[in-house]
Amino acid sequence: MADSMFSSSASAKDSASSEIGSERTLYPYVTGTSVLGMKYKDGVIMAADMGGSYGSTLRYKSVERIKPIGKHSLLGASGEISDFQEILRYLDELILYDNMWDDGNSLGPKEVHNYLTRVMYNRRNKFNPLWNSLVLGGIKNGQKYLGTVNMIGTHYEDSHVATGFGNHLARPILRAEWREDLTFEEAVKLLEKCLLVLLYRDRSAINKFQIAKITEEGATIFPPYALKTFWGFAAFQNPTKGAEGSW
Repeated sequence: MADSMFSSSASAKDSASSEIGSERTLYPYVTGTSVLGMKYKDGVIMAADMGGSYGSTLRYKSVERIKPIGKHSLLGASGEISDFQEILRYLDELILYDNMWDDGNSLGPKEVHNYLTRVMYNRRNKFNPLWNSLVLGGIKNGQKYLGTVNMIGTHYEDSHVATGFGNHLARPILRAEWREDLTFEEAVKLLEKCLLVLLYRDRSAINKFQIAKITEEGATIFPPYALKTFWGFAAFQNPTKGAEGSW
């Protein structure tokens, strides 16, 4: 009888432990949209809006999705905000552990990007992915670096990258107009052109943006600002024109 009660109790405990152990992000709830990044003359520049969507509702309007990582890197994220916070905790531990060596060296953007690709691929293999697409840029010893990695570990380096809708709508503009010798002012103007296209076409984008840059002097994240918009285009005023007979 006692054995039976113990067995039953242990079984219930195991079941409860199993349920607790299976808590994870099964579906992204609060998400951010596109992040844009590109190299320019003096370093790397990134841009993202500050919206956080709860499903299809634009719930939060001051979400910072670009963060400095160590001395040489900037990280931008689209996707699930809570998973981005978890990634930042991983990176805090990584940078702290690296600093504890006190050997005069510090992790550069390439090392951080490689670390993130391993983390994302490892979590994907456990069927417990971090629901983010990341942009990692930086500069160390005069070498500019820019790369991206998504939730299943697919990663690459390029002179300009984008996540989310930006990968479809902004990168064609960047391919056509990006130059390696862009000044900071020209780079900002090009990013603003891309952000405006995303604002018009991506329902999750809002007109509150942050731009960040990283150079040999360090990282700078600028205060948020809005872009001037124009909604008088004929396509916006009569979106069903040419679609007679549809719904």
